Amino acid sequence: MSTETTPTAELSAVGVSIWLDDLSRERINSGGIQKLIAERNVVGITTNPTIFAAALAKGEAYDAQVAELAKAGKTVTEAVFEITTDDVAAASDIFRPIYDSTGGFDGRVSIEVEPGFAHDAAATSQQALELWAKVNRPNAMIKIPATIEGLEAITATIGAGISVNVTLIFSLERYRAVINAYLTGLEQAKAAGHDLSTIHSVASFFVSRVDTEINNQLDAIGTDEAVALKSKAGVANAQLAYEVFEQAYTTERAAGLLAAGANKQRPLWASTGVKDPTLPDTLYVTQLAVADVVNTMPEKTLEATFDHGIIEGDQVTGSYAAANAVLDAVAALGISYDDVTALLEKEGVEKFIVSWNELLDTVTAALEAAK
Repeated sequence: MSTETTPTAELSAVGVSIWLDDLSRERINSGGIQKLIAERNVVGITTNPTIFAAALAKGEAYDAQVAELAKAGKTVTEAVFEITTDDVAAASDIFRPIYDSTGGFDGRVSIEVEPGFAHDAAATSQQALELWAKVNRPNAMIKIPATIEGLEAITATIGAGISVNVTLIFSLERYRAVINAYLTGLEQAKAAGHDLSTIHSVASFFVSRVDTEINNQLDAIGTDEAVALKSKAGVANAQLAYEVFEQAYTTERAAGLLAAGANKQRPLWASTGVKDPTLPDTLYVTQLAVADVVNTMPEKTLEATFDHGIIEGDQVTGSYAAANAVLDAVAALGISYDDVTALLEKEGVEKFIVSWNELLDTVTAALEAAK
């Protein structure tokens, strides 16, 4: 099959940047990333504590470095910092030609601050600076969660001239606050003399988790009306996020920053693997195809899209009335949007903390074994 006609090529042609939601040293060393760039239209990569924990738990790719770190007497936290930043730097080098050819738009590799800092703006901001300095690649992005405290850290990090991937966004209200934090950061960066054109950001809006939680509540209600609404809220929520994105950059404030060289903070669709096996496995890809977004996919979803995704162009612009109707119908059944999104943020942070602790345990065991 020629890459000119593949579904992933068609998705790229719509204006969707395909980023892989997975990173491991084995993938770096095997040439697997280059293959995905060449054959699957992948133009960026994201990682998180869960992904790193899985990568370190299997395979021998990290053994030599772990032995060195053990010999040097590094603590487990220091070891994790070294291992993860090395992977991100190496991946950044692989993606560097894409970064250069797209003017910084793509070719991005994201690394997350420690999830335990999610409610500590100062610690998050400090670690963002440390990660940025250690990776030392212009195409790195620092992932910061969109908690209330995270908003302050997003502004500070953007203000320091560092590119940010804002993660764990579930609600439209919080997304508006994220855009404001980004624009405030740009204003600070401009005042500090940074070149705004070099600062990029994406806002990661989580999709499938919204459906999972709302579907559970719809199942509990159990009426025909409730069942008919299953697996519609996640896409509707993301479609409305895109409307927020479109509106945000028409303001005088945003226009002034764009005129000064700033970039729009693009929406990124995260959590795009389908959790319900009865749904099409490409649902959160095909239904959210639209220009100026990123879709970060687990490999299973990427392969499903490449194999049988049906890309029918822009599915988002003009969907807003229908999307609002879906969320209104869900609310009419007594399901609270605010409660759902608050719960998902809390669970999102907690899940990453559990993964981070698993990562520390894996590295602790490896350091002990290496001694």
